[in-house]
Amino acid sequence: MAEQSLISLLSDKPDLTRYETLYKHFHSHPELSLQERETASTIASHLESVKAGYELFKAIGGHGIVGVLKNGSGPTVLLRADMDGLPVLELTGLPYASKVTMKDIADGIEKPVMHACGHDMHITCLLAAAEHLAHIKHAWSGTLIVLFQPNEERAAGAQAMVDDGLYDKIPIPDYVLGQHVLPLRAGRVGNRKGVIMGAADSFKITVWGRGGHGSMPHRSVDPVVLAANVILRLQTIVSREVDPSEMAVVTVGSVQAGSTENVIADHAILKVNIRTVSPRTRGKVLAAMRRIVKAECEASNSPKEPLIEPTTRFPPTVNNENIACRLASSFTEFFKEEFDSEQPPTNGSEDVSILASSIGKPYNFWFFGGVDHELWDRAEKEDRLFEDVPANHSAFFGPTVQPTLRVGYEALCVAALTFLRKPL
Repeated sequence: MAEQSLISLLSDKPDLTRYETLYKHFHSHPELSLQERETASTIASHLESVKAGYELFKAIGGHGIVGVLKNGSGPTVLLRADMDGLPVLELTGLPYASKVTMKDIADGIEKPVMHACGHDMHITCLLAAAEHLAHIKHAWSGTLIVLFQPNEERAAGAQAMVDDGLYDKIPIPDYVLGQHVLPLRAGRVGNRKGVIMGAADSFKITVWGRGGHGSMPHRSVDPVVLAANVILRLQTIVSREVDPSEMAVVTVGSVQAGSTENVIADHAILKVNIRTVSPRTRGKVLAAMRRIVKAECEASNSPKEPLIEPTTRFPPTVNNENIACRLASSFTEFFKEEFDSEQPPTNGSEDVSILASSIGKPYNFWFFGGVDHELWDRAEKEDRLFEDVPANHSAFFGPTVQPTLRVGYEALCVAALTFLRKPL
């Protein structure tokens, strides 16, 4: 028997007007990693208010929340959204811009907070999809899991949920699916087989000097000069040691040393982020980083060995080939020319894969666009996409509400129905 078409199954949409309002609420009320308490509460309240029949599991791995909807025999599909914000001062000028500040658990400092990565859009799209899929239970069979994950930005939320007994509480999924809004033209959906996001390894590196008076550098070992040499030399790893056909990025995002201009400090701290795709390149870059830091310390006559401390680690995101092929068919059927099955991979990173790899199950992660059409078309015409289109983590990042919300919700529904819909 033929399956009911995806287009017909999504023709009777939920009222997205109230989801637009909900999105603006999430955007105005971001919370930092490990502190997503009110966000989780709002999610739970909404799932209960739509009376869709989800069994809720709360406070998993921190403030993680999961809804389970059982609908007869069939596969189990998990749809995932992340929900933490970033310590960024919002500069979008939007009428619903965040004015929130929070004390960051990581360092105890009060900081401005913004949904600068689109997690507010991810939450809202998944809530809309959860309502619609519950509304059309007649068209599918199996179990649907909607999972709202905390602490993605620090690469620890997925693992924390698993470690907190996630799969002792809920059914084990056959497929783990998720998505991310990116600076692409709104309405576009992109996916690919294989690697779609790279690995990310971050470090706090302390290099040691010998403090002293600014007027007597010969009696000191200056960690600022040492740190400067390390920074410059690290930039040669990608340009001179990595195969040009491979993707790799080395970024020194923070340098801290001293507190006044006439005192030579006794140490400097560098915070380094490394992005790679292949395991071989990852190993090569990490080894080069350690070699350079140690060699520069020796060259500067540092009094002791540098301290290289890992801080976060994101695994690469590698889409399962079979799932990607099945989604390509469904996405093409529904989105037509707005779908790209050869979406270029990005060096951005995610921890969503842990929700699948920890139980040996396949997964797929795709992208959808959030850039206003007029802005995108003008920037593309003038060859100014990088200059004029804010990217994730920018203080100016603010996806246009529509059609971004509609397409994100539709993509989640289409993906779930790819595996759950039953024949007429």
